[in-house]
Amino acid sequence: MKIFLDTSSLIKLYHNEEGTDKLDKIFVDNVVTEIFISEIAKTEFFSAIYKKLRTKELLLQRAIDILEAFAFDEGKYTFILINSDIINASQKLIEKYGVGGLRALDSIQLASACTIGNSIDMAISGDKLLNSFFLTEGIRTL
Repeated sequence: MKIFLDTSSLIKLYHNEEGTDKLDKIFVDNVVTEIFISEIAKTEFFSAIYKKLRTKELLLQRAIDILEAFAFDEGKYTFILINSDIINASQKLIEKYGVGGLRALDSIQLASACTIGNSIDMAISGDKLLNSFFLTEGIRTL
């Protein structure tokens, strides 16, 4: 199985939180052969971990451990590089779904997934709204 993870789901691989059990079940029930991630997830991942540190959801050493584990695992992921095609597609997606709530970084996540839509079996996000846009674009979700 080939999957696309947005940042909210990627974090669940490293930090136990609501929804981690559902993501873990995918890996238990399926042979995941490739994990696609938008390049923007690198920045979003760091930002999310530092937010958890600021809000005291994580202690400093745990945050450092998570960031080091992610850096170690980067070679396991297939990154979808952000280029002008992704940016142009994200703008079109905002025109299409902006009134419905699609935000800037989520539009880049969605555009990234759409560029490989036929190559993946599923896109996974912890964001219900983003999942609804995946579905509308014909990409299966959890």
